[in-house]
Amino acid sequence: MTTTDIGGGSREIAIVGGGLGGLTLARVLAVHGIAATVYDQEPGPGARSQGGMLDIHEESGQRALRAAGLLDEFHRIVLPGGDATIVRDRNGTVLHADGGGNGRPEVDRGQLRTLLLDSLPAGSVRWGAKAQAVQARPDGRHEVVFADGSSAVADLVVGADGAWSRVRPLLSAATPGYLGVTFVEIDLLDADARHPAAADVVGAGSLFALGDGRGLLAHRETDGSLHVYAALPVPEGWAAGVDFTDRTAVRDAVLAHFTGWSDRLRALVVEADGPLVPRPLYGLPAGHRWPRVPGVTLLGDAAHLMSPFAGEGANNAMFDGAELGAALAAHRGDVEAALGGYEAAMFPRSAEAAAGSAEGMAMCLAPDAPAGLVAMFSQAA
Repeated sequence: MTTTDIGGGSREIAIVGGGLGGLTLARVLAVHGIAATVYDQEPGPGARSQGGMLDIHEESGQRALRAAGLLDEFHRIVLPGGDATIVRDRNGTVLHADGGGNGRPEVDRGQLRTLLLDSLPAGSVRWGAKAQAVQARPDGRHEVVFADGSSAVADLVVGADGAWSRVRPLLSAATPGYLGVTFVEIDLLDADARHPAAADVVGAGSLFALGDGRGLLAHRETDGSLHVYAALPVPEGWAAGVDFTDRTAVRDAVLAHFTGWSDRLRALVVEADGPLVPRPLYGLPAGHRWPRVPGVTLLGDAAHLMSPFAGEGANNAMFDGAELGAALAAHRGDVEAALGGYEAAMFPRSAEAAAGSAEGMAMCLAPDAPAGLVAMFSQAA
């Protein structure tokens, strides 16, 4: 593990989790000449797909990228026109359409992660390091134990390891709860050529097709595909009762929730390419916080997992990373002051974002949706 001087001599910083938040923290620390090691469970940077598009907010994600010295590079990977939005009802009628320009450009999550990874000093990430537990040591430091039997001892451990964080139990007994909604992810490849009608329904950016307490949410990807989320109000164990190895059975199970909807919208499910993947939504209680524990903190989903309906998760994770990195750089002689200041600012900010995300989900999946979403866009215009 790399050591660095963050007060009182050399200190070892372990960032558990190589998602956007953890990588932003590592990058901002590097900008300030502070070394850290990121431990990620994946075997390598290209081990799996990183998901779909993200809208990066001016007040959070873009501020984080500015602090990381990467804002210009970010603008070069933005999807032109990807921030356009169409809202339709269950009949396919357009109730709102705009061309974007809202300060929230869309970017491919994988490309953004690659941008952050490439900005780090060589050797900053240890791949194949799946954290199993983190335990306190008598000397005041903490030991991260990995699935392969190895371990790392650090003076500062940052849990950036997502919803089911192995670091969180050191600080809090809170665990994520099911939010009452399961997404089913669907891809339509080479949409303009192979699925032209579906491509027209989605438009150049994002689609919200809402009604009956459910929705079809879709967006354009940089590779020309459409990424679709069927949002279903189902029990937590619903997916266990569906054979997701049988694409026809899954498709029929999803379509059963959209009986009476426009065939143009149902085509986003009917024409699915490849597997359909269930994604139950979980969240931590809004306002989740913990008492100050020396040498440990959390960021991103590990700290404040929330619904995706306001697009705040990735943005807050990156902003957490940038703010924590700046705090550590500003308080090199007092790590606890840095952690205390970071948490004091993060708690109310993340509580507000989580509340907004919950309100967004309730609005989008309300019985009268998309009326609330259309009204919100009208007020913002």
